[in-house]
Amino acid sequence: MNELCDLKVHINGHHTLHLHQSVMCAFSGRLRTMVKQEKKAASIRNKEALMMSIRLADFPGGADGFELVARFCYNNGRVLLCPSNLPLLHCAAVFLEMTEEVCPCNLLAQAEAFVNGLYYWTWADVLTAVKSCEPFAAAADASGLHDRLISALFSKITAGAGPPDTPTAIIAAATGMGTPNRSSSSCSSSPDTPGFGRSSSSTKTPESMRPCAGREWWFDDMTALSPWTIEKAMRVLGCYGAENKNLILTRFLLHYLRAATRRPAALCREGELATLADTAVHGVALVGGTAFSCRGLFWVLRIVSAVGLSRECRHKLERLMGLMLDQATLDDLLVSGDDGGGVYDVNLVMRLVRVFVGSEEEADAPSQRMRKVGRLIDKYLGEISPDHALKVSKFLAVAESLPDSARECCDGVYRALDIYLESHPALSLEDRTTLCRCLNYEKLTLEACKDLAKNRRIPPGVAVQALASQQCKLQISKPAKEGRPDPSRTPRRVSRSSARTRSTSVDLGGGGDEKELLRLNLQRMQSRVVELERACKEMKGQMSKMAKGKSSLSLSAASCHQTGGRGLPRLC
Repeated sequence: MNELCDLKVHINGHHTLHLHQSVMCAFSGRLRTMVKQEKKAASIRNKEALMMSIRLADFPGGADGFELVARFCYNNGRVLLCPSNLPLLHCAAVFLEMTEEVCPCNLLAQAEAFVNGLYYWTWADVLTAVKSCEPFAAAADASGLHDRLISALFSKITAGAGPPDTPTAIIAAATGMGTPNRSSSSCSSSPDTPGFGRSSSSTKTPESMRPCAGREWWFDDMTALSPWTIEKAMRVLGCYGAENKNLILTRFLLHYLRAATRRPAALCREGELATLADTAVHGVALVGGTAFSCRGLFWVLRIVSAVGLSRECRHKLERLMGLMLDQATLDDLLVSGDDGGGVYDVNLVMRLVRVFVGSEEEADAPSQRMRKVGRLIDKYLGEISPDHALKVSKFLAVAESLPDSARECCDGVYRALDIYLESHPALSLEDRTTLCRCLNYEKLTLEACKDLAKNRRIPPGVAVQALASQQCKLQISKPAKEGRPDPSRTPRRVSRSSARTRSTSVDLGGGGDEKELLRLNLQRMQSRVVELERACKEMKGQMSKMAKGKSSLSLSAASCHQTGGRGLPRLC
């Protein structure tokens, strides 16, 4: 064409194309109207413009899309349509009003004819077309093309367009578009998928009761789509938000969210995945423990927490986890903390324990489930104790979150307490005394009580209380044993003479040595406390003498003379 260009088109404020009015207006009703308006405005100004200039904002596909339309116009209405360029050309034709009223066999008619055959496309073709809509998703959604492509996509899933061995019934159950198989719709998560699966006590599971595959054939392909497209698909299927009642779609969302967390942060805007996480949690809460094990629920929590979760959905998921807390393991509870309050999310564990304890309050006696959780929390305490960011109040809150009846023995709490004191050497005497509040001395074994009495990190007052409690427990149990003497056995007695008072008999039968040793430890501890108090009084006297101006050497000699040449006695 030898004519000069007489049309200047500004695309989205960034690009400018020089074209011919006669060519472009022959196919576009919108351009024809805009050119007429510009000519009319020029005639009013009594100025004939050689170059007509128009501006197009929000054009689908930008300059590349308009160039593709221009090629169609300059090629006398012919273009090679394919799944990758169909969404762009269709949206551009709608935007520019390239209809049959303007020109026979126009671009919109050709695009519609191509779309009508999309049910004969392959899975890859439909997926490519859906992916191509994402740069101009609003225009594709407004034209209705996006909904049609998504419907075609899930029709391919329903028809089993994947591998030959893909069960069509399972896919129909996933999409809700078909006749679902009863066993497929109620299937549980697979052991092959991390975090999924429930163990069964039976040695052989019937075919109809086996869990579905860990992932369907289309899961990985769909992860290439944007969060907006997935959200749109869930809306089209009627499974968005609280309306999600489909297990396989729930599993797909969890698979998608896990893949999204592994992408660079720049590819996903903040909060973009939160609605999908909420939708997944609604689906998980619906099936609950019938499809997810306790470990599976912790796996779900780690995924959805990484992308954001509403408070309502978090509460719903944590309640489900708390009711199954007796099935959890130590590894499950070790969830990383994201609030800067420590290495682990201790607040999460306390909330779960609160839910579990609330569900067990109606029981008259402590159940095996409660005691199992008690042992689990003791192990958890021992694991988090070395954390230098763990506060005294938080340690106590975890230790006291369970009722006293949940523990048959407090040795686990004592071990965790000892680790905490060892990892926090700067704690004051008051803090260490406060920490020991979580110990029930009567539930300590004799070995643990002996270790506590010799532990330098335990305040002396606490050690005396623990030993006194053990002695009281032994005195209570002693009359019960002595009330039924056995005449056939004569217990051996060992006489121990005392230089100052009297001889004491120690019964070696039935644990008499341990009782006597405990009494001696208690007496030794009490005497050491008295010696410490006496030494403190002497030091106060020495300090008062130093204040009067005496030399440090004479003070030291006087102190040695008064104490008989002894230094300060060791407490333990």
